[in-house]
Amino acid sequence: MGGGMDGRAHESGRIYQTTGDQHITEYHHHGDTPPGPGGPDSVRRPAVGRGPVVLRDRTEVLERLREGVAESEGRLYVLHGMGGSGKTAVAHAFFQSVVRDDERIGLWVNAADRASLRAGMLAVAADRGAGDGELLAARNGLRPAADLVWGYLERSAEPWLLVLDNADDPEILRDGGWLRTSPRGTVLVTSRRAAPRWWPGAQLQHIGVLPREDAARVLCDLAPHSGSMAEAGEIADRLGRLPLALVLAGGFLSHQVLDPWTMELYGRHLDTEHGVRLLDRGAETLAPQEPRQLVGRTWQLTLDAFAAHGLPEAASLLRLLSRFAPEPLPLPLLNSERISAALPRERCETALRALLDQSLTELVDLGVRCAQTHGILLDSVAAAIGPEDLRVLNETAVLLLDAAIPQVPDLGPEEPMLRLIAPHALALIRRTTDPETAADALRVATRLSVALHRQGDYLSGWETVRTAAAYAEPLLGDEHRAVLAAHSRVGRSLFRLGRYEEAEQQLSRVHTTQQELFGSGDEDALDTAHGLQLVLANLGRREESLILLRSVVAGRRALFGPRHALTLRSRSSLLTRLTADELAIEQSAVEQGAGEQATSDDSGLFSLPADCAQALGPEHTVTLGARHNHAWALFLLGRHEEADTAIREVHGSYVRRFGPDFPLTLAAQQLHARTRYALGRPDAATALLADVVARRAQGLGPAHPFTEASRELLARFEAGE
Repeated sequence: MGGGMDGRAHESGRIYQTTGDQHITEYHHHGDTPPGPGGPDSVRRPAVGRGPVVLRDRTEVLERLREGVAESEGRLYVLHGMGGSGKTAVAHAFFQSVVRDDERIGLWVNAADRASLRAGMLAVAADRGAGDGELLAARNGLRPAADLVWGYLERSAEPWLLVLDNADDPEILRDGGWLRTSPRGTVLVTSRRAAPRWWPGAQLQHIGVLPREDAARVLCDLAPHSGSMAEAGEIADRLGRLPLALVLAGGFLSHQVLDPWTMELYGRHLDTEHGVRLLDRGAETLAPQEPRQLVGRTWQLTLDAFAAHGLPEAASLLRLLSRFAPEPLPLPLLNSERISAALPRERCETALRALLDQSLTELVDLGVRCAQTHGILLDSVAAAIGPEDLRVLNETAVLLLDAAIPQVPDLGPEEPMLRLIAPHALALIRRTTDPETAADALRVATRLSVALHRQGDYLSGWETVRTAAAYAEPLLGDEHRAVLAAHSRVGRSLFRLGRYEEAEQQLSRVHTTQQELFGSGDEDALDTAHGLQLVLANLGRREESLILLRSVVAGRRALFGPRHALTLRSRSSLLTRLTADELAIEQSAVEQGAGEQATSDDSGLFSLPADCAQALGPEHTVTLGARHNHAWALFLLGRHEEADTAIREVHGSYVRRFGPDFPLTLAAQQLHARTRYALGRPDAATALLADVVARRAQGLGPAHPFTEASRELLARFEAGE
């Protein structure tokens, strides 16, 4: 253009040229209707669709909010909780009550994104008296929009309540200066973000799931003819008592016309259909639909936000958590190098903080610090995982569980973390469809059952392995080695629970199958045989028990060698199976110098405590067990002074290591009572045994065979027999 102003406009186009500074503001409107402000239709009415029929279990929260408003203005309240917990419903109920009862102006703004927040807040300014010119200048960036809005709120002639709903991205509020307080009104925010750093000066109120009875009433409110309160309670439990899930389920049930469903039928469909998809069918009854009303989408909004904010590891951690149960998950489980296939270990802390901040999980302290995530959330996340990612996540979950359980569980006092791990091991098996991974997960669950068993928690051990086997068997088959090993542990737990006949049937069946498939000298077959001989002995079938025990000793000696802990443990058991006459023969052989050189499995039994101490250490569990059984053998032989000294020392070791209520401690105390009685100390013996009876009745139950045997022995002591 050679320096001249020779631009030409074409049709509706315009060209602006100047030789100096130029400032141009254009406002365009297209269409037949007059231009509007571009904001919400109304800020005086909550944009939440239809409210709940009755707001259940939120009375305390609402009263606290009302009291706060009545006491003074200028306060900021934040309702925080996971998606679907009913934060907006509480805010809606509070909004309606203060507008109705307090002659207060109610203002409702959707704060889900920058555009909605800005448009809504400018609409608030318009409601409070801002002129078109001021609003146009704020929209065009010619004056600070937040200052304009809050200036009019400060000068409002009427007190107000301002609700900022769905403020799940607090940076939006902070960056624009939108979140303030004023003595003319009260601000109420709903958000998934729980960290106090986002809400300085605010009063935080967590909104969680409903109590069982209130959750059941929500279903009955929505679908009163679909079932009883009891049935509603069962469905509520299945849905984790999450308000959004309850509303969707109740909405679905209430709108079936051609073929109405009962709650019982709905529960059956939760078993057969994907739960999240079934729930979201209930959203068809809500209008208008939007992602926050869908269980399958409401949390995806947060996962999308993680990606947008450069926190993909938070979504990765949530996907990993979806392989576990909606129960408290011990945090030490996640603090492992084995997590690296799912996300970098050094980012796990950041990822967990992000989940906590977004109310996607919460911290629970049960003696072990845990993270707990809602079941519907876990199911929703799991449904969106691809097959290849699923394989990696399942394998990582198995590795994490494996690292948290002792490789060789030992006897000892209760370790709280083990019981907390159990539901997660079971959930992983149930969620796994790959046979190899399922087998690995079953082996971990079986070892967990052993650990629970050996800390004296027989019931938890039985429930864990029984359920694990039931989940895995349809996928692996009833002759899979891992399935048979799990069934063997079921039998061992049944024995300790005093259910001898069931234990004998279970262990006999498993042992026969293992022998047929793997051979009689197989490690698993020998382990089952060792458990079976214990049951046979307690059923009074000593000869069968002794024959089987000797075969186990021979098999373990051949497989592991004579100094292995399992071999020594089985040999130690012979001291409790042999009669006094058989023990006398062994003792005579030792005295004649032949015991150590004899080849029989019974040879050298009286030197077992020393052999175990040398091979395993003096405080090893097998060594203590050998000393215990040796004391029993001395008692049978009438060597009461030696037996009394030996068992007193063993009992002291058990008390120090396991505590006074541990099953082995009580077994040693009962033998000590016998030696005291045999030495002419009936009062001391009776006191010791009475304590055993009381502790066994409390720990095992009054009808357990061990308790009954102790009670019968006490009666004989008291009768002077």
